Amino acid sequence: MMNNRWRADNVALPPRPPPAPHHRSDIDMEEEKTHKPSLLERLSALILREPEDREQLIQLLHSAYEHNLLDSEALSMIEGVLQVSEMQVRDIMIPRAQMDVVDIGETPDKFIPTVISTAHSRFPVIDRERDNVLGILLAKDLLHYYAGEEEFEVREMLRPAVFVPESKRLNVLLREFRASRNHMAIVVDEYGGVAGLVTIEDVLEQIVGDIEDEYDFDETEDNILPESSGQFRVKAQTEITDFNEEFGTTFGDEEYDTVGGLVISRFGRVPKRGESIVIDGFRFQVMRADSRRVHTLLVQKPRDQ
Repeated sequence: MMNNRWRADNVALPPRPPPAPHHRSDIDMEEEKTHKPSLLERLSALILREPEDREQLIQLLHSAYEHNLLDSEALSMIEGVLQVSEMQVRDIMIPRAQMDVVDIGETPDKFIPTVISTAHSRFPVIDRERDNVLGILLAKDLLHYYAGEEEFEVREMLRPAVFVPESKRLNVLLREFRASRNHMAIVVDEYGGVAGLVTIEDVLEQIVGDIEDEYDFDETEDNILPESSGQFRVKAQTEITDFNEEFGTTFGDEEYDTVGGLVISRFGRVPKRGESIVIDGFRFQVMRADSRRVHTLLVQKPRDQ
């Protein structure tokens, strides 16, 4: 009886039937047909091979643009980011001679008109000489003066000034701006003298292009505006024909259509902010520009006009 039970327990069971093949539903097949790779998937597939250098990376990005994986603005911003990592503060700083400053020895009623006319939000405060920067004055702090505070003292309103060397990389400076929440830095040369200043807006414009605010040209305004100094603020996109009509000049428009194109062609490159050039007696000074184009010019007519 024990033997029979042993035999019964060890009887080989019949093999299990193979699983029935899975039949995909019409819904599964339809989803498979309609699924399209995402933008990230297509872009990843395009740049699956690692670029060996910066030039190959840019070529891949341009290839992505040609395949409609990136639009022109995105491509321009990525190129701006790559460029910022190689640029230094000296490449974009506002030169010392063009810095708008406040002298600590001046009374508010004397320097406030300058603050209003320049419309900056921050001003370096000096003690007679530009190499002697005491701190940074925020324009909004002048509200205390207008509030009628009897003991208004500019020195007490100053924020600490941040000093950076001309050779500092822009990507490093941007990281420091974000960490410290500063928006302006004084640029010094190798001897410790003030070489200029740089703002966080200057750095960001290298990535996203010109940042217009309420003090820049409005799209509805004229392209040519007279300044109180007798000079003219001119949009770089102003047509050559319009400029000729305004100033009585005879600049040709065969090679370029705009005043910015004229200036760039004479420089032979994209000029930096603060650079100037004289063309047929007219002095063109670059007021706003980034690494790719000129935005605004300050034009001075010849003295005999």
